[in-house]
Amino acid sequence: MNPTLTWILVGGIAMSAIAMIGGISVLLPRETLQRLLLPSVSVAAGTLFGGALFHMIPEGGRHVELLQTGIWIATGFSLFLALELFLQWHHSHRPDPDGRRPFTFLVLIGDGLHNFLGGLAIGSTFLLDPRAGIMAWIAAAAHEIPQEFGDFGCLVHGGWSRRRALLFNFISALTFPIGALLAYFASRQFEVSGLVLLGAGNFIYIAASDLIPEIKTQTGLLHAMIHLSCFVGGLGAMLAVALLLGT
Repeated sequence: MNPTLTWILVGGIAMSAIAMIGGISVLLPRETLQRLLLPSVSVAAGTLFGGALFHMIPEGGRHVELLQTGIWIATGFSLFLALELFLQWHHSHRPDPDGRRPFTFLVLIGDGLHNFLGGLAIGSTFLLDPRAGIMAWIAAAAHEIPQEFGDFGCLVHGGWSRRRALLFNFISALTFPIGALLAYFASRQFEVSGLVLLGAGNFIYIAASDLIPEIKTQTGLLHAMIHLSCFVGGLGAMLAVALLLGT
């Protein structure tokens, strides 16, 4: 097997496995998990904002004019607004028998799109230089860990069982190796800058419209400070990765 293809396959499978990090919650008592849910949602909101602002927009904007950058981001934001409006309409006419809230499906779709674009980008990087591909993979994994745990928390908070949340979070992560393999077999013919910016708009929408309102539901000062700290921590983690690894 081609060594580059081997790196791409191993990296893709390993990145998908990171989605299983939410499985550690199975070991926690239900009361403990409930206390951790909103802080994990706060972390997810911070990492989504940070991923968009410090990784996806700078990377996608390198090859796109400033106005086009804004158009792509606004399009991604608007598409997810339209999708959520449709899901809410559908939910009002055909309620989910399991009580799952519409925003949880957006989290899964957004994560799947993010993983697919990440796979395209990292697969292309491996094609250019395997050493650069390894560094890109490490950078991606560094922010996938808190994000995947946060996404898992969002699903559970939105009405999913822990087992089902873990399964579907893993399924959404499988788009990463699909994107990486697609990049390999297309022999670096992809220009993904616009799609990366589209994904950034998706991330901003989910964080601002769905997750942040969730963490504002509790009015106690202590809870507010904890949620704000978790949000800023998620932002800071993404910024640290960008500064340390130059992504």
